[in-house]
Amino acid sequence: MRFEKYLGSGRKAVFFAAATLAVGSALGVAAVTAERLHTGTWAPASIRVASHSGSEDARGYSRVVREVVPAVVNISSSRITKQETSSTQGQPSMDPFFRQFFGDEGSGRFNVPKDHREKSLGSGVIVSPEGYVLTNNHVVDHATEITVTLRDKREMKAQVVGTDPRTDIAVLKIEGTNFPYVTLGDSSKVQVGDIALAIGDPFGVGQTVTSGIVSAMGRGNLGIEEVEDFIQTDAPINPGNSGGALIDDEGHLIGINTAIISANSGGNQGIGFAVPVNLARHVMDQILKNGKVERAYLGILPQDVTPAMAKAFGAKEAKGALVGDITANSPAAHSDLKQGDIIVEVDGKPIDDANQLRLQIGLLSPGSMVKLSVLRAGTSQQVMVKIGEFPSNEERASLDSNKTGSALEGVSVENLTPETSREMKLAPETKGVVVANVDPSSHAADAGIRAGDVIQQVNRQPVNTVQDFEHAMASGKKDDPTLLLVNREGNTLFVAV
Repeated sequence: MRFEKYLGSGRKAVFFAAATLAVGSALGVAAVTAERLHTGTWAPASIRVASHSGSEDARGYSRVVREVVPAVVNISSSRITKQETSSTQGQPSMDPFFRQFFGDEGSGRFNVPKDHREKSLGSGVIVSPEGYVLTNNHVVDHATEITVTLRDKREMKAQVVGTDPRTDIAVLKIEGTNFPYVTLGDSSKVQVGDIALAIGDPFGVGQTVTSGIVSAMGRGNLGIEEVEDFIQTDAPINPGNSGGALIDDEGHLIGINTAIISANSGGNQGIGFAVPVNLARHVMDQILKNGKVERAYLGILPQDVTPAMAKAFGAKEAKGALVGDITANSPAAHSDLKQGDIIVEVDGKPIDDANQLRLQIGLLSPGSMVKLSVLRAGTSQQVMVKIGEFPSNEERASLDSNKTGSALEGVSVENLTPETSREMKLAPETKGVVVANVDPSSHAADAGIRAGDVIQQVNRQPVNTVQDFEHAMASGKKDDPTLLLVNREGNTLFVAV
C-alpha cells in the first residue's frame, strides 16, 4: 500500500491510494456524475451499487478457504544460544561510567558468554482434533520454546512430539480437544496442472492465501533435503509460509510448504516446493507409533539409467534404477540381487529413476519382504529381498553426472600398485587401473570420470592392468557407448561414456 502526504491550504492531508482504489472496486461503481451548480456547490452524485450476482460456488475458492484457514496456524519458536566473546578481539566494550571505577583491566569481568535469543516465524497445519500439528523441522529446530497462534488469536504452547530432518517434517502437539483440522488428500493422485492454494503466515503479516497450479511432481536431487519428492507449485510461497498448507481445489491437504527458489531477492520467484502429504503422514505415523522414523534399508548405490546405459545393458528404454554397488552384509547382499541389475518395479510399482527407488524403499517397513522386478542382461527377473532398517550412520552419495560421450580420449590410466592401493585406502583385493589424469574438456570428464577413480571393468570385461584396459577399449564398437565399472573411494558405480 502506497501512502502519499502533502500540505495544502495550511492543512495536512493524507491520501491512501491503494485503499481508495480498493473501496471503489468493492462498491462496484459503474458511474459517478456531478455538475457544478451556479451557486458554487456540487450536485449529489448518482452512484450505482450492486452485490455479487453469482452463487457462492462461483466466486472462486472462498468457500474452500473459509473451511481450511482455521486449521492453519502461526508458529513462533525461539532458542537460546551462547554469544562467544574473546579477550582480544570482539570483546564487548565497557561503559565509560563503569570504567572510572574498574579501569581498563576490569573489563575482563564483563568478558563472559552471553545468552542470545534467536526467534523464527513459520506456519503449521492442525491435522487432527486432538491438536496434532504438522510443520517443517527447520521451523522448530533446536527450539526451547514454541508458541502456536490459532486463527481466533489464541496463543498456546506447543510440545515437539518428534522431528525428521531427512524430510524436514516435524510433529507438534497443543493441549486440548475439538480443534479445527484439515482433511488429508492423496498426493499420489495430484497431477501437473491441478489448482493449488498455499496458506500460511508469510513475513508475519498475518494469514494469507495465494493461488497457482501444480507445476511438477516428484522433484528431487535439489539438495534441499536428504529425502526429496517435492510437489512444485507456482502458488507464491514466501518466508514464513514454511510449514503451511498446500491444498487442492476441494480443500484437501496435499502438501506441507517447505522451500522456494528465490534467486537474490529473497522473495517468491514462482518456484515453490512442498513435501507431499502422503510422505508427511508416513513420517507422522512413524513418530506417533515408534517415537522415531524407522526407514527401510536395501543396501545398494542406485544410479539413474541414461540412454547410453540402457543400450549398454540391453534395456529398451532409459528407465529404472541401476544397481551400481551392493553394500557388504546388507539386505541386498543377502539376496539374489546383482550388480548391474536394473530395478524397474518395487512390489508392482514402476520405478523411473534412482530417487524414486529410494522413496519407495523408504516407505516400506523394516523386516518386510519386497519383490523387485529387475532387468538382468536384458532379461526380466524377480528378486525377493527382506528389507532391513536404515543404519543411522550410513551415508551414501549418488553419481553426480551421467552425461555421455563416445570415447575415453583425454583419459590416462596407470596400473594399480599395492602402494597406490594403500594410499587410496582401498581394500587389498581391489583390482583395476587408476585414472591418473582427465582432460576437463573430454567426454569422460563430462560423464563424471575423475582422477583417482579405479576402472575395474570395460564393457563388462574385467581389467587388471593397463594392457587389459587397452585391449578392452580396442574391442568395443566405435558407435556404441563404453560402459565402465568404476571404484570410487571404495564404492563401485557404472559410467557410460
